[in-house]
Amino acid sequence: MFGFSEEQIAWFGLTVGVTAFMLYMVFIILQLARESKAGKFGTFVLLLGLGVGLLGFAAKGLIKFFMSGIVE
Repeated sequence: MFGFSEEQIAWFGLTVGVTAFMLYMVFIILQLARESKAGKFGTFVLLLGLGVGLLGFAAKGLIKFFMSGIVE
């Protein structure tokens, strides 16, 4: 499609697409905190509780990147 291979399209979707989706999820969490008038501590708890999954997903990618760079 448009001269791109399937591997290039998948890489773009997994890097740019998932990153954009994760940033949008952070926006949703912050919007939820603002609308519920959670305050600073409540916002921190929301970001901690709901953002741990995002952080784990990002950490997995970084660990995978560094491990493959060290081994090769």
